[in-house]
Amino acid sequence: MDFFNAIFTVINDLTWGWALVPFLVVLGVFFTIASGFVQFRFFTRMFRVLRGDEDADPTKISAREALLVSVGGRVGGGNIAGVAVAITAGGPGAVFWMWAIALVGMCSGLIEATLAQVFKRTTDEGDYRGGPAQAIIHGLGPNYRWLAIIYAICLIASFAIGFNAFQGNTVAGAAADSLGIPRFATGIFLVIATGAIVYGGIRRIAKAADVIIPIMAFGYIGMALLVLVLNITGIPAVIWDIVTNAFGFREAVAGGMGAAISNGLRRGLFSNEAGLGSAPNVAATAYVRHPVSQGITQSFSVFIDTIIVCSCTAFIILLGDVYQPGAEGVDGVILTQQSLVDHVGSWAQYFLTGAIFLFSFSSIMYNYYLGENALNFMTKNPIAPHVLRIAVLAIVFIGSVAPGATSVFDFSDPMMGILAVVNLLAITMMFPTALRLINDFRAQLKAGVKMPVFDPKKFPDLDTDPTAWPDALENKA
Repeated sequence: MDFFNAIFTVINDLTWGWALVPFLVVLGVFFTIASGFVQFRFFTRMFRVLRGDEDADPTKISAREALLVSVGGRVGGGNIAGVAVAITAGGPGAVFWMWAIALVGMCSGLIEATLAQVFKRTTDEGDYRGGPAQAIIHGLGPNYRWLAIIYAICLIASFAIGFNAFQGNTVAGAAADSLGIPRFATGIFLVIATGAIVYGGIRRIAKAADVIIPIMAFGYIGMALLVLVLNITGIPAVIWDIVTNAFGFREAVAGGMGAAISNGLRRGLFSNEAGLGSAPNVAATAYVRHPVSQGITQSFSVFIDTIIVCSCTAFIILLGDVYQPGAEGVDGVILTQQSLVDHVGSWAQYFLTGAIFLFSFSSIMYNYYLGENALNFMTKNPIAPHVLRIAVLAIVFIGSVAPGATSVFDFSDPMMGILAVVNLLAITMMFPTALRLINDFRAQLKAGVKMPVFDPKKFPDLDTDPTAWPDALENKA
């Protein structure tokens, strides 16, 4: 066991330790500049997905449903506990750098989702499947299949296995601490609820997300707005603290500006997953008229995760009296929980337990689908998905009843590091393709087309699936 721990430690140091975060930042900035700041140019279009598409095929996964599934995956414990960790270790200035990396990450999210869409395939059931593994095969060629296999294995190991154990542990721990519910009882409940959803496939996951995610997001945002209203006179001072700490004008913790940048960037990237190659697996399932449309939608997902939800947690903490800059002791979800109780009373701990359950349950659904999609790429054996479902349900239960389940990060973090490196290499090599699609989308808008349509015949050099684009202009006649 010590041998494997040593290997995972080395992998983690070579990825998250020093190389990966700068790599994500530099590439995000490059994508932003090279694409002409596409995430800002199309910002107002992002909100259209919330209205839905009246002409969408009801038998397909809609753009809004794909958005909500990806939001459910991005928004999780990192938005409650991770933000608190960033503030504790990096001071209020860490929040500013979380915002900054989210604005850059919105472009990375757009690029990877666009590529996942353009190379998606129609299944025998009439659904769509795709993601970075499919994009590598069809975008870079079969000679890179080995790279796609590495990606798929790491996706299953980190998300479907590792992080699902953590999500179960988070819910069971919160329920035990605030409600006194035994861990095994929470574990059994999670297994039953998860089984009912994952055995219905991506369509049932999407339908569940369409209900759970709005309740989850609006409930938590509503609580944050209540805190803002109760402390409205303190908001300018908090914003001033965030900015001054971000640029080192006022040091809140040891390390000053460096600690703020490091913790803000790291926690922001962990939270919104932009560039890590996870969300594109869900993005590829959506029925859209143009790949860039879903790219814009996934860019919006990053905005919701960090700019909105993470900011809610930050203001709940910074507007309260529980957080003391530089002090040790209260950290993570406990800091968020105590800060909320400080604002509105002891009943808030029960509200937060409910929020953690919804956040974690939506992440379990999302993580399972990532694993299923990766497994589908590796093998078409009909037994394989059932084995994965049983394994996921077992992992969720074990994570719930084992207090030390958070140690799975020793295994899953290095796997996610490799996953991110593979995805970043792939989308960098395919960036010219993404740029062509973005320019095609812009050209149609400039020509007066309100809802641009992707026509595979205009891109004969791309290995696309024509059946995945029923709205192609030539097929409308």
